[in-house]
Amino acid sequence: MDQVLVFDIWGEYAHFRKYYTTTSPLSYSVPPRTVLTGLIGAITGFKKEEYLKHFTKDQAFIATRLLKPIKKVRISVNLIDTKKGMGRIKNRTPTRFEFIKDAGYRVYFFHTNKKLYEQIKSLIATHKCIYTPYLGITEHIANFKIVGEVCVKQIFPNDFEEIHSAISENMIEKVDFGVDGEYFSETMPIEMDMDRTVTEYSNILFERNGKTITAKLKKLWKLDNGENIVFM
Repeated sequence: MDQVLVFDIWGEYAHFRKYYTTTSPLSYSVPPRTVLTGLIGAITGFKKEEYLKHFTKDQAFIATRLLKPIKKVRISVNLIDTKKGMGRIKNRTPTRFEFIKDAGYRVYFFHTNKKLYEQIKSLIATHKCIYTPYLGITEHIANFKIVGEVCVKQIFPNDFEEIHSAISENMIEKVDFGVDGEYFSETMPIEMDMDRTVTEYSNILFERNGKTITAKLKKLWKLDNGENIVFM
């Protein structure tokens, strides 16, 4: 890996549903890796039942960072039962959803399949997509723009570094919590098999205002633009 594709995604609202919530759905603050693979898959034109096989961890390298502070709001949504057809809807269930307001994230992406990587880069660079990308659920359409293609180098640091992306905690040796910030950790799905069963979870650390995290890591990836990232 010599270069990574960097692009921004954003929207008025986002909802990345936490797997353990049902009656009052809560949202992850940062899009899990599984959400980002779905978004990139939609841009590329992969169908829901096929994109997962193209974005396994050994093929697709994905990292993300917060561009805006996390603002969460609760909004009541009327869920309807459509099993009997739209013309015969009688049951409505008012449900309070947790949404992220004014969501914005930066995504770092690389794929071992050079042809697929170039295809994704071309689509994002020209602001084109095959299917509509969204932030967690279809009601929250995502906008996107390319930032650029940046040279990257993997390093094994001996000291603390400022990390710009969210960090998988299994990469962390020590965090300097003395640096001013609001730190949160959430257990997120990282990878799913073809029947959409989650096969791997990871604790992801982030600073809710988008500040860098000062940490000593087992390894990181240093970009030419001065950012340090960790792939999920």
